[in-house]
Amino acid sequence: MSIQPTNSSEAGGAPQPLVTITRAAIEKVREFAQGNAEFEGKAFRVFVEGGGCSGFRYAFVFDDRNENDQTWVQEGVEVAIDPISLQYLRGATVDFVEDLRGSGFVVNNPNARGTCGCGSSFNV
Repeated sequence: MSIQPTNSSEAGGAPQPLVTITRAAIEKVREFAQGNAEFEGKAFRVFVEGGGCSGFRYAFVFDDRNENDQTWVQEGVEVAIDPISLQYLRGATVDFVEDLRGSGFVVNNPNARGTCGCGSSFNV
């Protein structure tokens, strides 16, 4: 069972998660963290930073939690998102994909007005 901070539903329905992390992404985070003492006690941080071909890019690290972070535990993995990144990520889905182009975390972000060809950067 996962508990995620949620948005209030505008239409009166069930609340929606602020950011959805798929099971494939959670499993890959667990795999990266397993047996790595450097990541012990750290949260999986999803954030946005300036750069990339389109203005902003997605980033993922194991990091200490900060007081202002939105945090939740999902299937045993603690997830953290800072308030500034949350503005750009609200409603997004983080997935992990493996295909002919390679493998990596992919963000489906309804807030992005445009993305680059590689899919790792976006603009709003």
